[in-house]
Amino acid sequence: MTEDSRATRPTPPTPCSTAPGTGTAGAAPAHPVGDRTVFLLAHTGRPAAVRSAELVVQGLLRCGIGVRVLADEAADLPLPDPVEKVTAKPDAAEGCELLVVLGGDGTLLRGAEFARASGVPMLGVNLGRVGFLAEAERDDLDKVVDRVVSRAYEVEERMTLDVLVRNGGLGTSGRSGGQIVHADWALNEVSVEKAARERMLEVVIEVDGRPVSSFGGDGVVCATPTGSTAYAFSAGGPVVWPEVEALLMVPISAHALFAKPLVTAPDSVLAVEVQPQTPHGVLWADGRRSVELPSGARVEVRRGAVPVRLARLHHASFTDRLVAKFALPVTGWRGAPR
Repeated sequence: MTEDSRATRPTPPTPCSTAPGTGTAGAAPAHPVGDRTVFLLAHTGRPAAVRSAELVVQGLLRCGIGVRVLADEAADLPLPDPVEKVTAKPDAAEGCELLVVLGGDGTLLRGAEFARASGVPMLGVNLGRVGFLAEAERDDLDKVVDRVVSRAYEVEERMTLDVLVRNGGLGTSGRSGGQIVHADWALNEVSVEKAARERMLEVVIEVDGRPVSSFGGDGVVCATPTGSTAYAFSAGGPVVWPEVEALLMVPISAHALFAKPLVTAPDSVLAVEVQPQTPHGVLWADGRRSVELPSGARVEVRRGAVPVRLARLHHASFTDRLVAKFALPVTGWRGAPR
């Protein structure tokens, strides 16, 4: 099964007026709230996200769909009484049929943490700049609510990464890498970076138990195809189509003759060993969670056991998404002869 092969069949639209631009935030729903619940996550620091959240809540409640939000965000959102408020635990989206995220890339990655923990599909509405994980823009709010109400979306799975950090001791075999001191996961990428600007991070990179190269630099990014358009792309890595199952290893500003990006098999195990004589490094997961690495740490990255499920509204190809998100010039294209 590929990452895009697991899909749900859309159901016929429900006869419900979901135009979110009407009504007031405190208005009672037109239909009693039933068994369906949508988890809503918004970047409440942005006025546009607050207003968008208000409109989405209005539309969903009007069609009898319950809404759940985080309690620490509720104070910043104009919400009617039927909205459920929960604490920000990993399983906060448990029991919901969909997780709708309003915000930029950072908010979408935050939403992915809840989506992965509960197995709930995530539908992103981009209120930021690029928003590769988002499926809609702010102008599409009417359409988003309609599609949610009628369940007119498909679900695809995206590969994740599992990462283990071992201390600088020796294992039972006498090789480097002793006890596990930290474990994490990522949807986009795991990066091993230098902690001090004035010093390079000396590392050895490894694939499937064999060394590939050693160099000094700013660090190394290990990414999924989903993350190939994020940090790995900025570091000079290739764009990988989401349907391709692979892992990426991209050096960051490496001072070396051979420091090219690597694309490996999806079941490969990637490792970055920080040389003991180098200053401590830092491990980042999706740019959201970080931990300081002990001296001589070994970081192991492999395909994640649990994917993240994304809800899709469009059948547009990734090529079209790439061109649109990066505003790539395609003037002069004629296409294949018909």
